[in-house]
Amino acid sequence: TTVGQGVAGENETPIGTTPHKGMSTITFKDYQYREGIVTSDIMKRITGALVGKYPGVQISVQKNVMGPPTGKPINIEISGEDFDGLLALTADIQQFIEEAGIEGIEGLKIDLDVGKPEMLIEIDRDKARRFGLSTAKIAGTIRTALFGKRVSDYKEGEDEYPIQLRLDKAYRHNVSALLNQRITFRSPSSGKMMQVPISAVAAFEYSTTYGAVRRIDLKRVITLYSNVIEGFNAAEINVRLKRLMAGYKIPEGFEYRFTGEQEEQEETSAFLARALLIALALILVILVTQFNSIAKPLIIMASVFFSTIGVIGGLSAFRMDFVIIMTGIGIISLAGIVVNNAIVLIDYIDLLKNNKRSEKGIRRGGPLPIEDSLQCIIQAGRTRLRPVLLTAITTILGLLPMASGMNIDFASLLRHWEPNLYFGGDNALFWGPMAWAVIFGLTFATFLTLIVVPGMYLLGNRVKLAAIRRFKGENEN
Repeated sequence: TTVGQGVAGENETPIGTTPHKGMSTITFKDYQYREGIVTSDIMKRITGALVGKYPGVQISVQKNVMGPPTGKPINIEISGEDFDGLLALTADIQQFIEEAGIEGIEGLKIDLDVGKPEMLIEIDRDKARRFGLSTAKIAGTIRTALFGKRVSDYKEGEDEYPIQLRLDKAYRHNVSALLNQRITFRSPSSGKMMQVPISAVAAFEYSTTYGAVRRIDLKRVITLYSNVIEGFNAAEINVRLKRLMAGYKIPEGFEYRFTGEQEEQEETSAFLARALLIALALILVILVTQFNSIAKPLIIMASVFFSTIGVIGGLSAFRMDFVIIMTGIGIISLAGIVVNNAIVLIDYIDLLKNNKRSEKGIRRGGPLPIEDSLQCIIQAGRTRLRPVLLTAITTILGLLPMASGMNIDFASLLRHWEPNLYFGGDNALFWGPMAWAVIFGLTFATFLTLIVVPGMYLLGNRVKLAAIRRFKGENEN
């Protein structure tokens, strides 16, 4: 437990002493020693027991986030020039969202400390001028009393220590002692040394102020943010919030936008989509140059589409989350895996067709009757069935330990014949989505490749032969 200085949330930088903040960190044992205890269940119980139970206290329960900082799951940035109006608008939006009763929101907070106490010291400039005092001299005396001033250095061998001069702690927090201390200065008119108490030229009053004013692109911004209660999907909650805010009328001169974790996910999704398109384009160019055709590469590329259907279908069937980064990487890697089966199948069909042409004396690349093409497709399917299935099965079996999080202690197994086998853990949470994406996509695409790709190939041959016959008929006429 930490109270005061150094208290900051996940991926946050501690600023100042923050005496009004505290943080308690719970560290769990390693996964294999928890005896089936699920940390997310404990997190739900803590959230239900603490959040919203104590008036005037803001409590946030958050799990450790691995990887680069992404911001809060719910993060709404409200910007405008009129700061008082911006503060009122933020409070109104917060109330508007809370009244909507969207489940899963832990508790909306603003990133602005609006009740920070301060003491304003107002200098009477006329009185200060009569004494020959400057405002800088008065302010410097108060600053020295509170925060200190480096007046010299103390050396001991090669070590050097600064000597700070400031008011004793017993008087430093005493307003009367602060304002009654005397300012020593030389009179500019008479040249004599004089002493004047600060209270003779200044008065004070208590007030409150903002902790800090944040700006983004030179605009004043206040952020509404919240964590998501464990068990709820942040993406779904943000979709509901966007629909809700679409019906909220924003005054002129103000605007809002959703940022934080969702903005990072959208940028990541756009990057992965571009990467997938570039990968598909490069694969298509290579296939076109190798097959010297556009129809066959398009048939092969259809297997990538089948794999994507398999990924989405598998995640939906087993109710798994679509993790933007790792699932996206799995889909991109599938683009290079699933085309191999289609390439092997179509290349062997072409080889058999060329042998048929040689037997019948047809020139290479010439039209082959549908019956012969069908025989070549059937024979290629029979011949290549085994290698295609073996390739897919070995890849799937190789990924299953990563997907399920299978852990074996080989050192203990070899020494004591105790493998300490268990499934799950932190590594499975990170690498599992990528492994499951490849497994689902490859399983679905393999079976469709063996069925749909030959059918598409035969259909392409029929279209090609029909086009040749029609072209010959038009030339004869």
